[in-house]
Amino acid sequence: MSNKPLYVTQPHLPPLEEFIPYLEHIWANKRLTNSGPFHQQLEQALAEYLGVEHLALFANGTLALLTALQALRISGEVITTPYSFVATAHTLLWNEIQPVFVDIDPHSLNLDPKRIEAAITPRTTAILPVHVYGNPCDVEAIQTIADNYNLKVIYDAAHAFGVQDQGGSILRHGDLSVLSFHATKVFNTCEGGAIICPDAKSKQHIDHLKNFGFVGETTVVASGINGKMNEIQSALGLLQLKHVDQALARRHAIDGQYREGLGTTPGIRLLPRGSQVVDNHAYFPILVDDAYPLSRDQLYDKLKAEEIHGRRYFYPLITEFPMYRGLPSVQATDLTVATEISKRVICLPMYPALSDDDLSRIIQLLIP
Repeated sequence: MSNKPLYVTQPHLPPLEEFIPYLEHIWANKRLTNSGPFHQQLEQALAEYLGVEHLALFANGTLALLTALQALRISGEVITTPYSFVATAHTLLWNEIQPVFVDIDPHSLNLDPKRIEAAITPRTTAILPVHVYGNPCDVEAIQTIADNYNLKVIYDAAHAFGVQDQGGSILRHGDLSVLSFHATKVFNTCEGGAIICPDAKSKQHIDHLKNFGFVGETTVVASGINGKMNEIQSALGLLQLKHVDQALARRHAIDGQYREGLGTTPGIRLLPRGSQVVDNHAYFPILVDDAYPLSRDQLYDKLKAEEIHGRRYFYPLITEFPMYRGLPSVQATDLTVATEISKRVICLPMYPALSDDDLSRIIQLLIP
């Protein structure tokens, strides 16, 4: 059994020899960016794979989220979660929007719909929930609130590639959903992202925004940004799609082994499965309760000493970073669930190349 370092995630890459023909094609046609043939093929292939009508590719998920907020002309205040990666809230600040943080549900760890209405003010224009760890938000409850108050809904779906509920892709919910294809994600293009668009008109508008607002050679119709995915990223994405089902199957197996090995360990709490009928097993978080003989940080350090590098994900909360501390919605007393979870969570290694031997080593180290 190896003691090589194990990290919380590892990029899933296809065989290098399979990528060479794609690169040769790019070198031959000299088309590196600006919606080249691989870019167009990947948009179509991803839309078909994910079961959505329209998808706009981006250079990364943060640019996609920034552009989604611009596309819907969001302003004022947006209700969101403190329990996410900082990019969720940073994109609001970059658009000069004030984040309003509300607490999370103790079971799903997603934005708690019961807390949203009390946070709505005359300045509220949208809700920005996150499908944390790929587990779906309570999309029906959130949409009901949005409809009642005439608010937009943009889902940060960075973790939710391939996730489906009873009606199909979880990405179909809200006004827009935003994906990340970062190297750490279930499906990666090194860096990358996408906006799921509800119709062709929305996609056209977003395509203009991600290319400086150009329409044709000399006409600019919007103050756009350069958010385009290049041809090398796009080619990698096309190849990754050929292997993603195998990668997802391995993730499913690893999730099952973790649950079997740790499900009855006193003081280790596993998240219940969400409402999805198709899961992507993006992460494997555990919560370290008081019944466990070590604190969360002591367990984190014990694993690290054995070269097992989990991640306290998400810790600290977004609301604890200096650029957010002055906002009225950041008091820990109003975010009791998120505060408690952030002090107990560790995400364990989860990636297709994780071997059964290494998985057994992790599990054995966690059992007191």
